[in-house]
Amino acid sequence: MEIQSLVNELSGCDYPGRGIVIGRSEDGTKAVTAYFIMGRSENSRNRVFVEDGEGIRTQAFDPSKLSDPSLIIYAPVRVLGDKTIVTNGDQTDTVYDLMKEGKTFEESLRTREFEPDGPNYTPRISGLMTVSSGKYEYAMSILKSHNGNPDQCDRYTFSYDAPVAGEGHFIHTYMKDGNPLPSFEGEPTWVKISGNIDEFTDMIWNNLNQDNKVSLFVRYIDIATGEYETRIINKNK
Repeated sequence: MEIQSLVNELSGCDYPGRGIVIGRSEDGTKAVTAYFIMGRSENSRNRVFVEDGEGIRTQAFDPSKLSDPSLIIYAPVRVLGDKTIVTNGDQTDTVYDLMKEGKTFEESLRTREFEPDGPNYTPRISGLMTVSSGKYEYAMSILKSHNGNPDQCDRYTFSYDAPVAGEGHFIHTYMKDGNPLPSFEGEPTWVKISGNIDEFTDMIWNNLNQDNKVSLFVRYIDIATGEYETRIINKNK
């Protein structure tokens, strides 16, 4: 496998849907994550990210135009102690609640499956970052229909111990635009992580499709201290 340029991965796909990047900064000192949303319909595009405690939630930019809040209004990021949960749906709450009860990341997601939005059956993608006592590890998951067949849910979890500086992984909901939208295939893409938080944020935002991009969240967590910096960009202002 060859490490990929995140610039090329983003700019080469008009509609990756929703995406999660997790990795480690070039200098090795920060745990890095990014989450973005895109939209084709007016309802999907009518959103912004807002801070909510240590995490974020989606909210309608113009409440009068919100036609269906299901699947688009949720908390993409929540923090549970030394764990940061990043997902593309309300499974964030599922992972948070069940891990709080002692379940693992994978066990928590066993209670969920892909989204009920046929014929797309959008995959649920999730990430978990653990930064504790100067150590860092992360995991990523995808729950998707079996080649578009909603009778079977295919479940994949990928775990990454001791992440390497300047490297990370990228997972997104769709391979490309289409009707129905084709689900992501394979394991998360191995990508380069470069720049400080502002450079990394700008790189992602500038390489998402101009017509379809909606919002972006980026967080850098200091592995030694657990302190973090966050950036949010919303197309709607």
